[in-house]
Amino acid sequence: MMLIVANVRDRWSAFLGAFAAVLVGVALITTTLVIYDSSRPGVQARYAGAAVLALPERAVDTDGSPEDVVPWGPAEAGRLRAALAEVPGVTRAVLDRSFYAQAMVDDRPVADEGALESGHNWDGARTAPYATVSGRAPRGMKEVVVDRALGVAPGSTLTVNITQGRRQFTVVGTVDGPGYYFSEAFAARQQPGVRAIALVTSERADTGAIVAAAAKAVGDDGRVVSGDGRAEIQPAHLEHQRFLGVQLIGAMAFLSLFTTVFVVASLLALATGMRRREIGLLRTLGAAPAQIRRMILGEAAVVGLLGSIAGCAAGVAATPLLRALLDGLDVAPPDLRIRVAAWPLLTATAIGVGVSVIGAWAASRKAARVAPVEALLDSRSDDRGMGRGRWLSGVAALAVGGLLAVGTAFSSADDRVNRAIFATTMLITASALLAPVLVGPVARGLTAPFARGVGAGAVLVRAELTANPRRAASLVAPVIAAVGFAVLLSGMVETMRVAYPASEALKVRGRTIVTPAGTPGNTDEVVAANPVGKAALPTRAFVPRKPQGPATVLDVLGSRDARWGRPGEAVLGERTAGELDLREGQEVPVRFADGETVALRVGAVLPDDPARGDFVVARDLVRAHDPAALTDDIFVPGTTTASAAVPGTALHDAAAYALADYETDARLTDALAALLIAIAVGYSVIAVVNSMAMAAHARRRDVGVLTSTGGTPRQLLLASAGETVLVVAIGTVLGVAVTVPPLLGMASGLSQAGSSQVGLHLNTGTLAAAVTGTLLAAVVSGLAVTWRTLRRRTA
Repeated sequence: MMLIVANVRDRWSAFLGAFAAVLVGVALITTTLVIYDSSRPGVQARYAGAAVLALPERAVDTDGSPEDVVPWGPAEAGRLRAALAEVPGVTRAVLDRSFYAQAMVDDRPVADEGALESGHNWDGARTAPYATVSGRAPRGMKEVVVDRALGVAPGSTLTVNITQGRRQFTVVGTVDGPGYYFSEAFAARQQPGVRAIALVTSERADTGAIVAAAAKAVGDDGRVVSGDGRAEIQPAHLEHQRFLGVQLIGAMAFLSLFTTVFVVASLLALATGMRRREIGLLRTLGAAPAQIRRMILGEAAVVGLLGSIAGCAAGVAATPLLRALLDGLDVAPPDLRIRVAAWPLLTATAIGVGVSVIGAWAASRKAARVAPVEALLDSRSDDRGMGRGRWLSGVAALAVGGLLAVGTAFSSADDRVNRAIFATTMLITASALLAPVLVGPVARGLTAPFARGVGAGAVLVRAELTANPRRAASLVAPVIAAVGFAVLLSGMVETMRVAYPASEALKVRGRTIVTPAGTPGNTDEVVAANPVGKAALPTRAFVPRKPQGPATVLDVLGSRDARWGRPGEAVLGERTAGELDLREGQEVPVRFADGETVALRVGAVLPDDPARGDFVVARDLVRAHDPAALTDDIFVPGTTTASAAVPGTALHDAAAYALADYETDARLTDALAALLIAIAVGYSVIAVVNSMAMAAHARRRDVGVLTSTGGTPRQLLLASAGETVLVVAIGTVLGVAVTVPPLLGMASGLSQAGSSQVGLHLNTGTLAAAVTGTLLAAVVSGLAVTWRTLRRRTA
């Protein structure tokens, strides 16, 4: 152990690049883990006064993942409420109802991102508890209590937009909390199904005893939660923001992890290869191969530990910056509060050490094979042919990357981007593994025009790379990663920017689209103003999957198209029918949002069509069982005049609609791509700087020989810069080459999905910036070390 620590201390400059790469990687991973841990949902403020919640059983998605709760019907909820109200220590059992409600001022909707669930029954204000500031509780069907921040005094008339459309309500009171509170009867009509029963307890009540008694009262009809378990119920808009934020930081963490492994492995392989003479001396002194291997891995572990400790500190310090970035992209839930727990730091440290050891594994095996006689040889890298293991790994990675690139053309929209990234990752790995056999031909091709030029500079540069392909491969590898990811991510953004609007515009060509403007969906008033055209009414419904098993939650669409909206029937897509094991003519019980179960006949099983929906029923059926559901965009045919007379709506033609629909996600996509490109290029710059500096330092003996034979400082500096330029050029060629197949596959898939021809689009500005930044960093580092060597010789 002392030898390992001494080696790291004495050779710190050789490990500096790996240390920096681990530091940056662990810092990014720490930041993302802290944000992920902090973004876990907290208990909503409106449940602050309810120590215990009774919840229905959870349904699962078609893949078995837990999803929505299966709502209780009015009769079930009433029976359970009565039983829970009898539990000792419970002072009030409240049926919790949430539905769409949004104030309209001057015919404009008041901005409220949580409007979809801002309407509540009056008892819901007691579970916060929100204090009554003025007025009284609502009693009639046209009375409402509002947040005092709205600035509406009791006795005033307020227009509130609900599912049915705009309605006039009399404000009878105000409270010191958000939301619109209606009478129990009105709320029950808007949302008959119940997703939670809140238990308000006395001050000195034993929560544990209440939970046990409540669980006994609920029995098999639900479950009881308390404490942090109450955070399970979250508003839909917060869940969506949390999902987008997790997607973004997950992509950051994945790219950071891959790039760290890639860069650290490259740097340690180069550093170990330049110590062959030293390792040969240790072998001469009796060191066994296992000892050499343990020494290399131990050094990597020490470097990884030191880099991880520094990275954790840097990551914690940088967490507010990532929080600010998420806020700027509107993907951070408003309840996000940064908290630094132990597990993100320990996990990031374990990853940093593990990545370093994994990165050094191949180098340690190679070092263990060094023969004692190599103590008498030059300390340069071993440049014999590649080993069988590297050949097999490179070919395997190439094959997997090629298959993934081809599969990108046939992937679904949700999987296409991920598959393209994975394909490029494998192809970058393959090119790095096979680089020793690729560098020579590419170098000869790029230097061919200069081979017959005046002077020995071009010949020297060419010979240096072709004579030492393994060292050259270590220098080229980080450039391949930087250029590859920069071209891939920017190319995907550019290709989608062209493909998606064109494809969407083609689908809705000739129609006018009525979209919400400031509201979360279209009300029945808007639908009535546009009686012709597609007006899908979405809801969540539940289908029993197996006896005694959890129900399966489905996205059901209510359609007013006579082809799909036949009463008592459902039209299924082939995938959904297969997952539910249903065939045409079978009956299936469907439980809706109001807790009622309806037996539907499978009228048809058709090929999957996103425009139609996977489970389609009559629109009137959805409206009867989900009074709170809002309608999606309305597609009015060109033969009919669309209306935007109802406030809170807007009209778009096909082109404008397609652009607006794409721009909704484009800002997040562009930001994510720019962030990931910065990570990839930044890592690679670290690796390139360190690699070039190490390579220049290792050639100090060559510099002495060339100086003795008449080489001037200017010539030697030009030769160093020329080699660096050639290394970056080779990396650029290979980096672009590995990204073309995935991008072509993605373009092909988009062409098939959108029924329009989509070509390959590259962002030349991003490519130029990545290459220029990498080149400048590499040239400066190489020249600095070479100049320092020349000055020392002169002194």
